[in-house]
Amino acid sequence: MRKKLLACLGLRCLQLALILAAGCSRSSEPAKPAVEPASASGKPLLKVGFQLDWFPSAEHGGHFEALVKNYYRDAGLDVTIVPGGPGASGMQKVALGQIEFAMGRSDDVILAVQHGLPLLIVGAQMQHDPQAILLHEESPVKTFRDLDGKSVMAAPGSNWIAFLQARYGIHFGIFPLDFGLARFMADKNFIQQCFISNEPYYVGLQGVKTRALLIADGGYDPYRVIFTSQTFAREHPEAVRAFLAASARGWLEFLHGDSTEAGARIQRESPTQTPPLIAFSIAAMKSYRLVEGDPAKGERIGLITPARLTGMVQTLVQLQALPAPVPLEDFARFEFVPADPAAAKK
Repeated sequence: MRKKLLACLGLRCLQLALILAAGCSRSSEPAKPAVEPASASGKPLLKVGFQLDWFPSAEHGGHFEALVKNYYRDAGLDVTIVPGGPGASGMQKVALGQIEFAMGRSDDVILAVQHGLPLLIVGAQMQHDPQAILLHEESPVKTFRDLDGKSVMAAPGSNWIAFLQARYGIHFGIFPLDFGLARFMADKNFIQQCFISNEPYYVGLQGVKTRALLIADGGYDPYRVIFTSQTFAREHPEAVRAFLAASARGWLEFLHGDSTEAGARIQRESPTQTPPLIAFSIAAMKSYRLVEGDPAKGERIGLITPARLTGMVQTLVQLQALPAPVPLEDFARFEFVPADPAAAKK
């Protein structure tokens, strides 16, 4: 509840900031993205920023691939990737026009739009969220139902908690996530939330064998999305298309091509992202089909569909996270979705 209250207060403060910003700017022209003379082709490049949700890591690899391989530049964009971390505030920055693109979970963006933020989901960063429940290999917990009566270290107030408990008719205790692994490694019965593409690697370095339950497999399955502002999408639709297409191309190359240069760039910005960790993360993203999804279900890099987003709205209403459905057109547009980069490469 505390997390939900803080999030609500933050959104209310941002709403006030947006009102004040609008009032102060009525007599002047709105700021426009900078354009600089470009490359050999002579085509001008549009300067745009992309806010990450956390510090640079392999989970952002497709964007760094597009950067170092000049896919963004070839598409007419001069992209700056802005590191995230605590207080990154991607939604606030996009809503206030301080940055053009950011990433986050689709459920979080929907809730922000319901609170009045002018955000627009334009494509998928990942088809499935990497959030998972980390278990020791010998744990008796084999399925989500087995969590009944257990305790899990997780982010309090997360919607997936209420969803799993309602769907499976179970109850498990929650204590706040501390983003560390010490307690997990010290206690074979310990259970905690993790990123499937990250924490198992560090635990494995200490000789601890683990299993994980991907929360998306339990039925709570938001996209990780790329979003922009309503204003930027309206005024620069070709830039939105270009950014998404170059990002999709970058992801295909990062996962299946030569990711060495992009990995080195990520490590330069985040020294803990070593080549073995990046290789582990790539393998996990491929194994769990986080970025590409399941082709048998019609999923692919970058794709968002009305059906899945509508389903997420319905889930949020059922969980009482939303008081009423948010119309699809209020938070998503589908004409920007990139073509399948894998098909284009054949």
